Amino acid sequence: MFDEFVLTASTADLSEEPQAREHADAAEFRMDLANGPLAQLDAYDGDLPLLVTNRASWEGGEAEGLGRYDALSTAISHDAVAAVDIELAALRGNAPEGERSHATALRETARDAGVDVVASVHDFESTPEVDALVALLAEAASEGDVGKLATTATAPADALAMIEATHEATAAGRRVATMCMGEPGRHTRAVTPVYGSKIGYAPVDPANATAPGQYPLATLRRLVDDLRDGDASE
Repeated sequence: MFDEFVLTASTADLSEEPQAREHADAAEFRMDLANGPLAQLDAYDGDLPLLVTNRASWEGGEAEGLGRYDALSTAISHDAVAAVDIELAALRGNAPEGERSHATALRETARDAGVDVVASVHDFESTPEVDALVALLAEAASEGDVGKLATTATAPADALAMIEATHEATAAGRRVATMCMGEPGRHTRAVTPVYGSKIGYAPVDPANATAPGQYPLATLRRLVDDLRDGDASE
């Protein structure tokens, strides 16, 4: 699924999917923010493939406890689900007790089902130095089919660090998805795909943004396409 850049429309309401089709390549279904997420999946008959996310509370989401893995395991049995997000900390054993065995079991279930795994890292406070970012991306990419890293930019230098780390990781042959949250790094959501980032995120409804600094879906589509087309024509 992630051989090329994929723009995902984030939503907690799958009935919004028709609104995203014009601009998105896939939809990220935020199960932790959704009402009746499994019922929504059962009823889903949209065109866009789904990336399912059930973000843990300790990683900035609203899912509590280990039961979120059962929901994700059920979710990936749906034909429309093409990818699942699993936190790197859970896969690495740096999360609360019991997380690792559930996370690795879910990864195996996903791979058996032909579902890609996005191993994700979120830093809501800062952006580490370039070398640390590159190391995190290497870890995440080795644990999943794509390594996702979202950090918080507090100054333009943070955005530059993320762009450089994206370039280095891609040059090393890793599939990564990168972005900076927060206003100083907002432009990285449009720029890192030029340097190899494989996934972009934007809300179907701008009023329901799932992370700080997200662009509206149509805006991010236009920005990414304009920048990548310009890069290809050089």
